Amino acid sequence: MAFDPRTGAILAMVGGYDFARSEYNRAVTAHRQPGSAFKPIIYATAVNEGLSPATLVVDAPVVYEPDDLEKIWKPENYEKRFFGVISLREALIHSRNLATVRLLEKVGVRQVIDFAKTIGFTSPLNNDLSLALGSSSVTLVELTSAYGVFANQGLRLEPYALAMVQDNTGQTLEQTLFEPRQVVSKETAYLVTNMLEDVIQRGTGLQAKSIGRPIAGKTGTTNDYTDAWFIGFTPNLAVGVWVGFDDVRTLGETESGAHAALPIWMDFMREALEQLPMMSFEIPDDIVFVRIDPSTGLLASDQAEQDTVEIFMKGTEPTQSAPQRIVPTDFYRLDQVLDGQAGGPSSQR
Repeated sequence: MAFDPRTGAILAMVGGYDFARSEYNRAVTAHRQPGSAFKPIIYATAVNEGLSPATLVVDAPVVYEPDDLEKIWKPENYEKRFFGVISLREALIHSRNLATVRLLEKVGVRQVIDFAKTIGFTSPLNNDLSLALGSSSVTLVELTSAYGVFANQGLRLEPYALAMVQDNTGQTLEQTLFEPRQVVSKETAYLVTNMLEDVIQRGTGLQAKSIGRPIAGKTGTTNDYTDAWFIGFTPNLAVGVWVGFDDVRTLGETESGAHAALPIWMDFMREALEQLPMMSFEIPDDIVFVRIDPSTGLLASDQAEQDTVEIFMKGTEPTQSAPQRIVPTDFYRLDQVLDGQAGGPSSQR
């Protein structure tokens, strides 16, 4: 499914590979688990709640033991490795499951569900931490149009297929009037878009870098490789690809979003973008660039061994300088840094 995020106009849609064999439009009707393609919604909620791409989160093993011990849940990362303490940016770039589960726990499941509804999701979403791993089934149109909100600086437009209906005399009988609504701030939309640009530059969507345009996007893969997704966008075109079987069976070993869906997305975008001008994502006025210590998320000192430039919504940037480099075994000092990070959401759920 491809649409113009600035108008909502659906430009192309494929609901199956053979209409003669099946008239079922999977792009509109099929509800499938999005896997990690849902993660940007969680990170967008976090940013909307006052966190930043530099906020630290722990990517390490965790076990949830509810009252019913038969339902112990132990989420895992895709490749069974852990990165430790990392920023939200790095967690999204590398699609870290455990970091995202902890982020969802911090932000609140209810907040994410409410945010998802705000940007256009209508499918029911699981009210538990499995939402972090994309456990709730959604449609391709829902997910792609939600990404379109980020592409369009927080403005949402309902996707439409028919612009107008005219009779044989040329009289207009029906016309679609697109009405944009500012559902999230420009700053939130840009921060998420910027992180998703890094997914293309050095993350799971690296193949798409070869297109040579400003692109943001995210892969998605479900358990046993039953669903493969890639949703990506430029400022003037948002495109989503889902690959899977109707009877929910595996696509094959290692058929992830990057392997099965992204190449299809790239083939389409290469041709589609030839007809469109190259555009960059506009930076809102209230976005500031700050030199930070990536290991703490705090301001980089003049003696910093490593630093990087990070972006923040004005008013959420760090004001405290990073202490001397913290070694992983110095847990007490690390806790102090994590506890001292400003701009966190309320602990209420």
